[in-house]
Amino acid sequence: MRLPSFPTIIRAFYTLSNTTTARFSTASFASLKALPQTRGGAGGTVLRSMPTIPFLGSLFSSGAVKDMTDYPVKKSDSEWRAVLNKEQFRILREKGTEPPYAGAYDKHSPTTGTYTCAACSAPLYRATHKFKSGCGWPAYFDSIPGAVVRHTDSTFGMARTEIVCAKCGGHLGHVFKGEGYPTPTDERHCVNSISLTFRDEEVGGEVAAESKV
Repeated sequence: MRLPSFPTIIRAFYTLSNTTTARFSTASFASLKALPQTRGGAGGTVLRSMPTIPFLGSLFSSGAVKDMTDYPVKKSDSEWRAVLNKEQFRILREKGTEPPYAGAYDKHSPTTGTYTCAACSAPLYRATHKFKSGCGWPAYFDSIPGAVVRHTDSTFGMARTEIVCAKCGGHLGHVFKGEGYPTPTDERHCVNSISLTFRDEEVGGEVAAESKV
């Protein structure tokens, strides 16, 4: 029996690890008609990127595209471990990904407030930047000017755009363009909840994200 080539195996594993399938009702399709869709009866399938299998997510996580100490806030790994919990360190400093639909801010829909970096408290997104994408991670169509830095993530030769905190270099997620969302920028900042803390400006104080799994 002829075995598949190594590049074929890599592509298959990458596809499995970077495809999230979200089911929507007919009503949902009416409200998200701008999204690329595959119709099938009363519902359909919308595909969105972010690793969904923990092991493969780690295997295909973002590469070290830039020295993570080349930012205003500089700490050694031991110093970061002292202020971040294990999951925060894995995602913010080791560029990991939380499971879909597990983050505290996935369905978080405030009208006011600011999402800040969980590592250094730098303001990143306004509540008004957030929108419902159905991808399983918090989605924002824009960021606070100068708060987020973009890098090309060429892990395994597949170009994506990584986004990090401009103050400490903490990994936030990736940004995707041209998906057809009815937003001012037609961009989706796909961000890990663990990378964020929400500051409610009406109530005061901060609320850190916790995974549901």
